[in-house]
Amino acid sequence: MSAPTNLIVGEPTKGVLTITLNRPEALNALNTKLLEELADLLQEVESNADVRAVVITGSRKAFAAGADVREMATLDAVGVLKDPRVDHWKRITAFKKPIIAAVNGFCLGGGCELAMHADILIAGEEAKFGQPEIKLGIMPGAGGTQRLLRSVGKSMAMQMVLTGEPISAQQAMDSGLISEITIPEATLERAQAVATQIARHAPIAVEMAKDSLLKAFDTDLASGLVYERKAFTLLAATEDRNEGINAFLEKRKPLFKGC
Repeated sequence: MSAPTNLIVGEPTKGVLTITLNRPEALNALNTKLLEELADLLQEVESNADVRAVVITGSRKAFAAGADVREMATLDAVGVLKDPRVDHWKRITAFKKPIIAAVNGFCLGGGCELAMHADILIAGEEAKFGQPEIKLGIMPGAGGTQRLLRSVGKSMAMQMVLTGEPISAQQAMDSGLISEITIPEATLERAQAVATQIARHAPIAVEMAKDSLLKAFDTDLASGLVYERKAFTLLAATEDRNEGINAFLEKRKPLFKGC
């Protein structure tokens, strides 16, 4: 892909790729071009063995303040129906490797929906999470109602979506939306540290563990347990599984190769 204009992409370091949303003039509002670039990039690094985990972050002021309202205002019902962003969101959702979101500042609307596409959310203590679409006479349309309810429960999700008011990082932590709170200056560093820890593990096991965890969102417990057991069994055919067990028995660090 050509060099993105709305993203800053670092070099993979210890298996971790850091992506920074970069539309400072719009508080990183998610326009079609940014989403396309992000989806293209994730699709590209899916097969890159040097990338085992991805960190997505924004600025100190805003992870992403929402969708691009000016762009949205140009769409009628047919335009919304055929909106290419739907495909971009699907491709982001389909990414198989772990994503860690490092959130500071405003994380609203489409920005909150993007953060919820991450597998782990780490936030600075000044971060604000919200789905304010109702204030514009619309509603979340990129998974906000579905992922939010599964993350924070019915009551908090209803309050956030129907009032449009944001919650603090502490409220997000208490509700289960995020896993850690840091000082703002340390948010990205902490997210990269978590990603680095994940990147040390066997890539196939990480991918299948993520897949099994996500399966719990859309299946019953009995079916989920069957799915988990099949994944667990399939890992017995990998070289990394043997390496991990042998390294444990031999009291040494494992050398995982992703096979």
